[in-house]
Amino acid sequence: MARSHCEELTHIVHRYFIWIVIGSYIAAALAPAAGVALQKVRLLDTGAGGAPVTATMLMLFLLLFNAGLGTNAGEIQTLARRPGVLAIGALGNFLVPLIFIVAASFTLAAWHNSDETQQILTGLAFVAAMPIAGASTAWAQTANGNMSLSIGLVLTTTALSPLLTPAVLHAVAGLTTGDYSEDLHELAAGNSMSFLGMWVFAPSILGVLAGRLIGETAKSRAKPYLKLSNYGMVVLLNYANASLSLPQVARNPDLDFLAIMLLVILFLCVTAFAAGWLCARVSGADAEETASLTFALGMNNNGAGLSLATTAMPDHAGVLLPVIFYNLAQHFVAALADRSLFQRKAAR
Repeated sequence: MARSHCEELTHIVHRYFIWIVIGSYIAAALAPAAGVALQKVRLLDTGAGGAPVTATMLMLFLLLFNAGLGTNAGEIQTLARRPGVLAIGALGNFLVPLIFIVAASFTLAAWHNSDETQQILTGLAFVAAMPIAGASTAWAQTANGNMSLSIGLVLTTTALSPLLTPAVLHAVAGLTTGDYSEDLHELAAGNSMSFLGMWVFAPSILGVLAGRLIGETAKSRAKPYLKLSNYGMVVLLNYANASLSLPQVARNPDLDFLAIMLLVILFLCVTAFAAGWLCARVSGADAEETASLTFALGMNNNGAGLSLATTAMPDHAGVLLPVIFYNLAQHFVAALADRSLFQRKAAR
């Protein structure tokens, strides 16, 4: 009985999840006190790289552990059949946004406020440097995508992130100036690898191993509870991280800055989804693989990006804004892609 109620509640939350996320951002802007307090909770004095272990970092760990726990071992074993498609998707996840940022740096050079330009470029760095989001597998499943490829892309980019993320951060640091450039270089030189290794890669792999130990039957029973807890942690993470920057936006909105930032974010998001579709066409992927690649390249793990940006640049709260808005944009564009590219085709 409890399981059926949990499944029903999970279905309702899934249906309205994007609006729940928007609600968490509105709450962060108007009532940030609880989120700020949650950021200040220290569970251990030292963690990865000597940094304190916070409640939000633990939530990120549990979120990715649960994602790994829900991975089907049989689907992972089928990845060896199409290593080329997997490689194209993994490389595209890092290269496409990086190329976009380089192009954006030249375009934004004409913007009247150089500090706002640095905030946008630095925020985009945290988007580009993150592995593929686990949420992409849910969208791929809705579009009848290849689930082994979707899961494989998430795990592969997560495994590569301790190596590729510093490279992306160093590259974007070369496009920025002042404190922004210095902070990105310092982060890439040390803290990013330890952070991603400890709080992104390790929980994902531990979750996969734990799933193999407990078996598919136990995972099936626990699945509704895991999904519901994941939704809760995503909302809490969004609220806590956004509480550091959105209140200032709500008090003193800079309309032209918000407009240019939203335009850049939306353009990046559409470009990333389009690149996933084009990669599928170039590699000769079938319809199922096309769906998986499209959603994978369009959706990054912004929960990890927000946590890393919050930890690394607490004195530059404006840097969080591009990550926050990309998190919203990727779900809206995913819904449009699903409806226009895949569901309409399935109906025909």
